[in-house]
Amino acid sequence: MTQAPAGRAAGPLSLPDRLLAVATRMFADKGFENTSVQEIVNAAGVTKGAMYHYFGSKDDLLYEIYHRLIGLQMSCLEQIADGPGGAEERLRAAAVDVLDTSFRYLDDFTVFFRSTHLLPRDRREAVRAERRRYHERFRGLVEEGQREGAFRDRAPADIAVHFFFGTVHQIGTWYRPGGRLEPAAISEHYVDLFLNGLKT
Repeated sequence: MTQAPAGRAAGPLSLPDRLLAVATRMFADKGFENTSVQEIVNAAGVTKGAMYHYFGSKDDLLYEIYHRLIGLQMSCLEQIADGPGGAEERLRAAAVDVLDTSFRYLDDFTVFFRSTHLLPRDRREAVRAERRRYHERFRGLVEEGQREGAFRDRAPADIAVHFFFGTVHQIGTWYRPGGRLEPAAISEHYVDLFLNGLKT
């Protein structure tokens, strides 16, 4: 079963989830480089030994933040892609889910795009592989829609998908909770622009 990002489950958190929730908040607020392991364990109310029982380093915390987020999104995408409906309907649902989880787990999302380049090379490569699998499955829905005639094939599916995710990845740089537009409204605009672009 895919684990959701830490800090969102009902009830008391397990120790690993508490550490991840604290680390996510502090990395989002202060930055990965400016947050020490000591600050994380102090805020979580545990010892360094307890943290190292579950996570070997700050890098492990950072990787797990991303791994859980992309795991949740991949699980949702697979259900949508394999579900009923035409390609356009399923692509819309997949695009909405990307935006919904990005807003719902904004701290996790922000931490990832600010700090993943700081991971060791092997972890960066693992992250790229996970992202590639996700994008390939998402791209498959665009290509299916092009074959069905729901979308024009003037623009390569790869370009359309990179364009969409490029805009989504910028959300953390400008969105602030409590602003004029609710996340659902922003998602609707993003998805409409994306799908309308595939049809013109």
